[in-house]
Amino acid sequence: MSRDKKFKRLIRLVNWYPPFLFSGIKVVEHSDDFKFFKVRLKVTWFNRNLIGTAFGGSLYSMCDPFFMFILIANLGEDYIVWDKYASIDFVKPGKGVVYATFSLSQDEIQGVKELANKDGKHVVEFPCEVKDEAGNVIASLKKGVYVKRKDFQKART
Repeated sequence: MSRDKKFKRLIRLVNWYPPFLFSGIKVVEHSDDFKFFKVRLKVTWFNRNLIGTAFGGSLYSMCDPFFMFILIANLGEDYIVWDKYASIDFVKPGKGVVYATFSLSQDEIQGVKELANKDGKHVVEFPCEVKDEAGNVIASLKKGVYVKRKDFQKART
């Protein structure tokens, strides 16, 4: 199976991944080059907290894998990519439907590649916001993604 087919299949299946499915999380849009994703969370009785707003874990979950997905799909097999850390600031209660978008330009991806090629490994931090349908920020996140060139020693010689 080609790399593109593998990632297209993964994106179709991610909507059926139980933590996403039961949390009301769905990938509603993505680019064919896997540099852009839009994710939706519908607040339901499955993912509400005690006061009836979006459970914080669900808000974080909707943002968890996408910068890693973008880098894995676009850096190629010469790189190891892992989520390293995250922080989330809950700005206001999430009600109804909320969205998060994730995108990296080719220049940003090339910059990550250059850092990993230079240092062998690097942690890159990406910002993200979860917004309601009116565009109000519900939560603000920072995702740290670890990128390592697999054959760093060979690449330097």
